[in-house]
Amino acid sequence: MSDQKKVPSVSVSYARNGGSTKANELGMRPMQERVYEKRGEQYLLIKSPPASGKSRALMFVALDKLHNQGLKQAIIVVPEKSIGSSFADEPLTRFGFWADWKVVPKWNLCNSPGTDGGKVNSVGAFLESPDKVLVCTHATFRFAVERFGAEAFDDRLIAVDEFHHVSASPESKLGIHLNDLIGRGRVHIVAMTGSYFRGDSEAVLSPEDEEKFDTVTYTYYEQLNGYEYLKKLDIGYFFYSGSYTDEILSVLDPSEKTILHIPNVNSRESTKDKIREVEHIIEELGDWQGADPTTGFQLVKSKKDGCVLRIADLVDDDPAKRDHVAASLKDPAQKNNRDHVDIIIALGMAKEGFDWIWCEHALTVGYRSSLTEIVQIIGRATRDAPSKTHARFTNLIAEPDASEQAVAEAVNDTLKAIAASLLMEQVLAPRFEFKPKSLANGPAPGYDYGEGGYDPAKCNVGFNEETGKIQFEIKGLAEPKSEEAVRICQQDLNEVIATFVQEKPTLERGLFDRKRCERYTS
Repeated sequence: MSDQKKVPSVSVSYARNGGSTKANELGMRPMQERVYEKRGEQYLLIKSPPASGKSRALMFVALDKLHNQGLKQAIIVVPEKSIGSSFADEPLTRFGFWADWKVVPKWNLCNSPGTDGGKVNSVGAFLESPDKVLVCTHATFRFAVERFGAEAFDDRLIAVDEFHHVSASPESKLGIHLNDLIGRGRVHIVAMTGSYFRGDSEAVLSPEDEEKFDTVTYTYYEQLNGYEYLKKLDIGYFFYSGSYTDEILSVLDPSEKTILHIPNVNSRESTKDKIREVEHIIEELGDWQGADPTTGFQLVKSKKDGCVLRIADLVDDDPAKRDHVAASLKDPAQKNNRDHVDIIIALGMAKEGFDWIWCEHALTVGYRSSLTEIVQIIGRATRDAPSKTHARFTNLIAEPDASEQAVAEAVNDTLKAIAASLLMEQVLAPRFEFKPKSLANGPAPGYDYGEGGYDPAKCNVGFNEETGKIQFEIKGLAEPKSEEAVRICQQDLNEVIATFVQEKPTLERGLFDRKRCERYTS
């Protein structure tokens, strides 16, 4: 793109030590083992990036609660039906665990026809049955609690996937129901999320409820550093003028496995005709050869190298065609087939919970509504796969134009892009840990203090390769005064930073006010 401008990107390299993919004697990867150690907690919050194995971690914990902790049933709650497949049957005993994970087909309500409200009767029937596991959507669960009351779920495990959808706001029905369940004290709750912060200013949980949760945190650094293949992740922001469809190939490389999210029809970047946008993108890529009758994928002969690209169109307004393509993408027989599809074009689909391990490039046109959504989209590209050494996320944003009536909105989107870059750099990089220097200090287990090791006479800097933490000793450093402050410093600094960088006045002053900027960078 001749008019395209690039914001400095984030680029992070990793060691590929294979640690995050190695299983113990029970078949658990490190994150899952860390969660299982907390299986006795009544309220458990799992913060772990996409592809780290949260769904299987839940299976291990749920089986223990059902078999060893006296709970009657486990109800798995997911935001949308497509994510329900993450909790399908798993032969865990094959890998060393003492039980298999099984869901009776009729109790996976994500696979059953009908509306969320109409499935409430099935939830009621399950509660009266001897069966152990049910999978349903957030909406179905909300309707069920409204009809049967919180007491109907006593002595059961409620596992909430993509927990950032919950809100402490009085307008959030799911948040209200969870508050009622916690208030009764009779349920166990496992909350799972890859991005605990929301895209708005609402808290996920009230402080009183959050204090009851024991948290297991597994960082992006731990996950990506422990991969076997992926060694580098790049994040870039590009600004353009004109129509993005005209020169999309300036940022879209057809040789890379790509998920392309086109802009929302209400955004500045949209042409207001999403179907024509997809057609235009396909025309830019090459010559249309027809559609594959088996998968529904569009076949396009690439202008770049003459290869036939297999393109999945999830924007099509025809439900039958779109569902056919979506089903082909989820075909378990093709999960490990790199050549199954080359490019996926989507608008609202193919985000959280969508698993395509071969994705090398997540390309998003138009600024998205929240940092949470960006984290979810980036997560589509951070799966580990054979021969996949690099991955990248690109956000293509319309350049602010002083002639536009919506110039304030355009500048706001620019600030949000910078904020997202700041946050993702913090999320992906090693974590810093600061501790006061004192005579009582000594070397912390697992930390490398460099040549000569730990020196009691000076302020030391240590690095833990396994966790990615860098520890600094600082003379005179003030310590947190309360247990909650200690917990926040240890577990929730990313959430604090997310709140900080999403506050537009703060970001503006930090970027443009030379007299005040030290307050925002120190």
